[in-house]
Amino acid sequence: METVTVSPKYQVVIPRKVRESLQIKPGQKVQVLLFENRIELIPIVPIQETRGFLKGIDTTVDRERDRV
Repeated sequence: METVTVSPKYQVVIPRKVRESLQIKPGQKVQVLLFENRIELIPIVPIQETRGFLKGIDTTVDRERDRV
């Protein structure tokens, strides 16, 4: 678990280990959520980078008889 300090300007530094794990780059936007009395930061990934991430996924689904 990492600990950070809030600056007088209410800024925090995301620890290197976390930045590298999530591949967060300088200038990248993150979404800030308040959830059950905690703050969550979610990196926003440009839509261009998500192209093809479902390639090779198994799309066969067992369906009910009345849905065929």
